[in-house]
Amino acid sequence: MFAAERRQLILEMVRANGAVSLRELARVVQTSEVTVRRDVRALEAEGLLDRRHGGAVLPGGFTRESGFPQKSLSATAEKTAIADLAAALVEEGEAIVVGAGTTTQELARRLARVPGLTVVTNSLLVAQALAHANRVEVVMTGGTLRGSNYALVGSGAEQSLQGLRVSRAFLSGSGLTAERGLSTSNMLSASVDRALVQAAAEVVVLADHTKLGTDTMFQTVPTDVITHLVTDEPPAHDERAATELQALADQGVQIAVAGAGAAAPRPEVPLPGQRRTRAGLRSAAGTLAPEPLPDRPARVADLRRR
Repeated sequence: MFAAERRQLILEMVRANGAVSLRELARVVQTSEVTVRRDVRALEAEGLLDRRHGGAVLPGGFTRESGFPQKSLSATAEKTAIADLAAALVEEGEAIVVGAGTTTQELARRLARVPGLTVVTNSLLVAQALAHANRVEVVMTGGTLRGSNYALVGSGAEQSLQGLRVSRAFLSGSGLTAERGLSTSNMLSASVDRALVQAAAEVVVLADHTKLGTDTMFQTVPTDVITHLVTDEPPAHDERAATELQALADQGVQIAVAGAGAAAPRPEVPLPGQRRTRAGLRSAAGTLAPEPLPDRPARVADLRRR
């Protein structure tokens, strides 16, 4: 086990239990107490935990990462709307990567209807959502299972992504700011997400408004690498989210808002139930938008808040 993986496991144990002895840490990570003591000292130097005689504890004011049950019940309507809009970016026969998360799980449920699609993922939840999609090929990374979010992480996951090239990466995270980009609270998850980004020509971030303006420990995608952001309409009183959206748009991120009013721009991509033709995007009402040029991806209009 690499030092980074070992230290992440130590962090997760301390977060889950509040305090853990060196003996217990050594047993779980399968190494000596001397090595664990050195890891704990390094993590304390980074401010991630506090050392105590014979063990390690949570530092003052440190918040624990939410588990899957809590995340799955948070902003469910918003995640559904975001997934609906993000699915419109995916075309028949495309190859994409999809990261772990409850929002990307919702996206995967909608991708099951896209014929000829190839989805590379490190998420067991994404793979499960696509397991019975006859026309979708699912490719899973290797790696170590992280039970809190049902994702494969570690060196095995990262190595399996080397040499891969796809059109788009769809990622979620714990926070998104214009200054730092997408971030997450887990070191191993962040490392795999960065590998997913390296494999893609474009990066699509799925983030509901509660994550806008929130910054967490580990950066996964810098702002200048994010091509699209698919989010939901922030409440009128949420000035932080509105300010962050404007700042992201000013830095060139193309933003699509699910559930926005009629004045908000609409993405020039097919929505569920529409079909793409040579003349443009069509539904029962006729042509909705011009077809993008063959050598350019479909554009999601910038959201400009004044």
